Amino acid sequence: MEEHAVTDEERLKKQMDFIRETDREKSVFRQTWLSDGSRKENDAEHSWHLALMAMLLSEYANESVNTEHVMAMVLIHDLVEIDAGDTYAYDEEGNKTKREREVRAAQRLFSILPKDQGEKLRALWEEFEEAKTPEAKFANTLDKCQPILLNDASGGKSWHEHTVYESQIMKRNEKTPEGSETLWAYFKKILEKNIANGNIKKESESR
Repeated sequence: MEEHAVTDEERLKKQMDFIRETDREKSVFRQTWLSDGSRKENDAEHSWHLALMAMLLSEYANESVNTEHVMAMVLIHDLVEIDAGDTYAYDEEGNKTKREREVRAAQRLFSILPKDQGEKLRALWEEFEEAKTPEAKFANTLDKCQPILLNDASGGKSWHEHTVYESQIMKRNEKTPEGSETLWAYFKKILEKNIANGNIKKESESR
């Protein structure tokens, strides 16, 4: 039996359905506060910020990267949280089921699109998750560094709120230098400043 040929009208409807569905990303809030400390950012704002960083900072990637590819990756990397929700970086229990929840979400969300585009975006998401290509390594570096920038600007609000320790941050950022040693050196100085001023707790302080 021959596969049904998708008409231009059907293709456009699928694309519009997906675009409408992804509007829900604006309602998924993260634990990171805006730089002015007025409220927490949502996933759409986070992804836009990463895309802007990719456009401006790609010259600092360890390896030559396709900036447009990085921008596309960071724009879609958190769409799965429409279904799976945002899992806080230091939520040990939540992170145990994170992958399973996000895979289910990817299957549903990307299947809304026409098959060719759905497969392309799913592959892009998996590339980010695997963090093996130069673009994916750099995208992950940006994803790890952006919250540090906002936490610093807001006076460490999220770090205080969740009582975050130096060891937790350093463990989470073990692979961050793989995308950009230059950016990691910059953000490590920010972390060191916030450890010194008490926004991030030292291991010597009781948990």
